[in-house]
Amino acid sequence: MSEERRKILEMLSSGKIAAEEAERLLNALEGRDAQLHENPSSKLRYLRVLVEPDAANERGERVNIRVPLKLIRAGLKWASFIPKEAQSRVNEALTEKGIDVDFSRLKPEDFDEIIEQLNDLTIDVEGKEKVRIFCE
Repeated sequence: MSEERRKILEMLSSGKIAAEEAERLLNALEGRDAQLHENPSSKLRYLRVLVEPDAANERGERVNIRVPLKLIRAGLKWASFIPKEAQSRVNEALTEKGIDVDFSRLKPEDFDEIIEQLNDLTIDVEGKEKVRIFCE
């Protein structure tokens, strides 16, 4: 049971809302869930990367990058035009750097799965700054 559904049922049982209101809220929740399961990344338009300095580090730089997801999807399609020899060289170079990606196997569906899994990633860099990566 989802957290939202549980809260609606708790409000109903405590008398904070009427049965009709609970039914309306549950139906709205089911509609939202169904829409998300159809294509969760369809409403997302941008990949955001935010770098913010720690509160103690006032002079740190702020970075705000917003990349259109359409551009990234187009790049995935263009990757199929890279000659096989070049793909293997790129894959080898990335593997040497610790990035295990095979461009010959990368598909747009894989990208949608990554978007679905990328909820809100926050990375603390040595206590100096925070990096947030998310889609909106």
